[in-house]
Amino acid sequence: MPMSPSTPDQPGAVIGVGMVGHAFMGAVHSHAWRSVHRFFDVPLVPRLAVLGGRDPERTKAAAARQGWPDVETDWATLVAREDVGIVDICTPGDSHAEIALAALAAGKHVLCEKPLANSVAEAEEMAAAAERAAANGQRAMVGFNYRRVPAIALARKLVADGRLGEIRQVRAAYLQDWLADPAAPMTWRLRRDKAGSGALGDIAAHAVDTAQFILGDRIAGVSAMTETFVRERPLSGEPGSALGEVDVDDCAVFLARFTGGAVATFEATRFALGRKNALRVEVNGSRGSLAFDFESMNELSFYDGDTDPAEAGFRRILVTEPSHPYVGAWWPPGHLLGYEHTFTHEIADLLTAIGEQRDPEPGFADGLQVQRVLQAVQDSAGNGTSWTGVSGSTERVIDA
Repeated sequence: MPMSPSTPDQPGAVIGVGMVGHAFMGAVHSHAWRSVHRFFDVPLVPRLAVLGGRDPERTKAAAARQGWPDVETDWATLVAREDVGIVDICTPGDSHAEIALAALAAGKHVLCEKPLANSVAEAEEMAAAAERAAANGQRAMVGFNYRRVPAIALARKLVADGRLGEIRQVRAAYLQDWLADPAAPMTWRLRRDKAGSGALGDIAAHAVDTAQFILGDRIAGVSAMTETFVRERPLSGEPGSALGEVDVDDCAVFLARFTGGAVATFEATRFALGRKNALRVEVNGSRGSLAFDFESMNELSFYDGDTDPAEAGFRRILVTEPSHPYVGAWWPPGHLLGYEHTFTHEIADLLTAIGEQRDPEPGFADGLQVQRVLQAVQDSAGNGTSWTGVSGSTERVIDA
């Protein structure tokens, strides 16, 4: 029998998972659900129960590939099933709120891909529902998987331990190039009604969450600009296809200040030729600096400002030691991890939080805060304002 989502009463108890969506994110989430308990000592063993998708044949084919024994073409039916204790939402952003709210109302735990929603209003409703559900033992987490890169988790520890001293400056960028060709066809990620925004919600959301996670601080205000480089795209990949309007940003650039006083620059684009998945963060403090690039995801660069200047310099840390975050569950030192492992770490953390009857991180409240930053960026860029505060954040006043 599946375990009740609110009563994790014994180690190794089984909990059923229902996942909505089976494309890119669905595939990588499926891999994580299949493997997590084989490497991590989690208190709950996930059982793949049912995969949800709109097209019956495509959903059945995906289920066969990804290891799901059953399918549903109506997400509401999936959510209501008694063998589902966790609902995993891997759909475009326009359906996140509806599915998550229904799942919480049905007594399920929820994992929702980022960004949490397409608007602050939706995210506020989701965060409020998650807070109410927590009183009943339900847990809700948003899927910012880059927090689970061991090198990023190590960066957070170095900052928290004071190794960088007072944090002064941050540079964060997320650079891809898969839309640089104007002939690339339209996708849902280029439609505001489906995605909410373009590069901003798709990848800048990750840069924002990653920087805030490393610093243990929140963004208080921004000054932004956005640009759409290609305003029409073919509706299909067929020759002579009709064109459709692109109504989201192709690039977002903004200044930011953290509540603790650090200043930052952020950039997100899917037009940076040669950059495939370059999530980059550099942090400068009064005692040291660190730098990370996801295209070298097993490495962290660290500069110790307390070192004798005659010997000082950035040093490369290969983050593959058993003592590094998450790494002890995997391979011997020097054997590298990949993108898919970050999702296994994410689900391990979720299952552990459910088993320990505590809220996971990042929760829906964290997803809401990122949504507020994204909205402030859109407001600043749209209004041409020099500075836009982030709702719910208090900025420290810096004397001139």
